This record gives sequence, C-alpha cells and structure tokens, in this order.
Amino acid sequence: MALLTKLIVAVIGLLLAFYFYSGNDAFDPSTLKEKRVIVTGASSGIGEQMAYHLAKMGSHILITARTEDRLKKVVEKCVELGAASAHYIPGSMDNMTFAKQVVHEAEGLFGGLDMLILNHIGFTYFNYFDGNVDHVRDLLEINVLSYATMTVAALPMLKKSGGNVVVVSSFVGKVGAPFTVPYSTTKFALDGFFSSLRMEFKQQNTNVSITLCVISYIDTDSAVNTVAGVIQQPAAPKEECAFEIIKGGALRQREVYYQYQATKIPLLLRDWAPEFLEYIMLKNYDVTKLKPQQ
Repeated sequence: MALLTKLIVAVIGLLLAFYFYSGNDAFDPSTLKEKRVIVTGASSGIGEQMAYHLAKMGSHILITARTEDRLKKVVEKCVELGAASAHYIPGSMDNMTFAKQVVHEAEGLFGGLDMLILNHIGFTYFNYFDGNVDHVRDLLEINVLSYATMTVAALPMLKKSGGNVVVVSSFVGKVGAPFTVPYSTTKFALDGFFSSLRMEFKQQNTNVSITLCVISYIDTDSAVNTVAGVIQQPAAPKEECAFEIIKGGALRQREVYYQYQATKIPLLLRDWAPEFLEYIMLKNYDVTKLKPQQ
C-alpha cells in the first residue's frame, strides 16, 4: 500500500511538472548580439557547439580548452559564422592561476563580461570505482574549484553588466549512477556550491543570475566513445543541447533540464520512489559491454 501511494504521488508529480515546465519561454537570439561571453571546454563537444551558436548570434567570444590547434579551428569557424569577435586562450583548468587568467584576458579584450559559461571537465574513467581517492581530489580541482575560481574572478564584471553564470552539470549531479563515482561527486558539488551562491545573491540583491544545466547523455565524441554501448538510451544531439544551455542562461533560468524527459521527470521519482528509479536506471546499463579499466 505504501508503494502504491508513492507511485500515485509520483504520477501526480509528473503531471504537475509537465504542466508547469513544458511551456516554451520566448527567446530572442538577437539579445546576445555584441554580448561578451567566455565558454570553457570549447575545443569540442557541447562547448564547441555553444561557440558556434553564439557566433551566429553575433557575440564577442573567448573560448578556452587544452588543445590549441583545435581552438584555432573553432575560432576561425566562429568568425566565418558572424561572431562580433572570437579569441582563444589554451591551458589546463587544474591550474587556478590559469583559470583566473582566462577571466582577466576577457577583461582586457572586451572591457567587461556579460556571460560566463563553465563547461570544461577533467578526464576520468567510466567503470567501477577503483578506490583512488587522489583521482577524486584531482578531478574536484578541475570540475569544481576552477569553476568557483573563475566565478569569483568574473563577479566584479558580471555585477556591472547584470550578467549570467551558466554552469554545465549533469543528471548524475542530481542522482547517483554506477561507473561515475568521481565524476558524479564533482557534479553534485557544483549543485551545492552554485545553488547556495544563487540564494546568497538573492539575499544581497546581486543582479547576477546562476543557471545550472542538468543534461543527459549527449552525443559528443568523448561521451559516445566512453560509454560504448553500456548505456542503452540513445544520445541526445549536442547541437540542440548547446542551444538550450545558451537559451537558459540568456533567460536567467534557475535550472535547465535537457533532455527534459531524461532528467527532470526522473528527479520526481528520486524524491517519491527512489527504489523504482534505481531499478529503472540499472536496467539501462549493459555491464557486459563495459570496457576493462586501464
């Protein structure tokens, strides 16, 4: 009887969520024309696609990642697509000095900043947790502390412009999942840091929005190559995901869920029927396809 009650409540919650969250907010891409934007992790995947969308919208763009050759190509394409200006700075986000340098570079290039899109991640494995806590610590430096460092460095400019911080997180930053212990740890930390910071901004009447983006399995090369058939659900398109992230930031949304049915709806089950959600999630993995850990 208790399980039935939980399932009924979950269904009602799903219907309410669909009613309140399914409406399309009006977004005018021209509002990002001449806006000054940093995009991290932009040499490939979602970050690269965000750079292209912003270029088409006529933004000033500064992108960063580790691979300089790839960044050059992305910048060249951004210019072709109509960016007001496009620049890059290569480096690794395990260095907090470099994280600050990216923000200072934007200040020198643009004289200010309107949007900070934090998208980079450090390398990790997709397998059972190997017990290496040092790896978790190293990943926290890149996936969390550099995000906090860049945000703090950018705040004076963002306060002046009434700008936006956009944080690319993951469904596994809301719900634990197998084979992602180090990665999931960092994404949960992002939720805690930026959700708490958002509330402090409201208390202090700070005119800077924080948008946390909860994304599902996306068809980036790195994600597809990593899961290699272990995850059974189809990957969502990175181009559309990138657009939804930018849209959510521009509209100053509290959180973005993409794809909605694979992120927001399962979160309702997490709260009301966690055992059922766990059962569904575990059914989505084919452990026979799991690659041996190197």
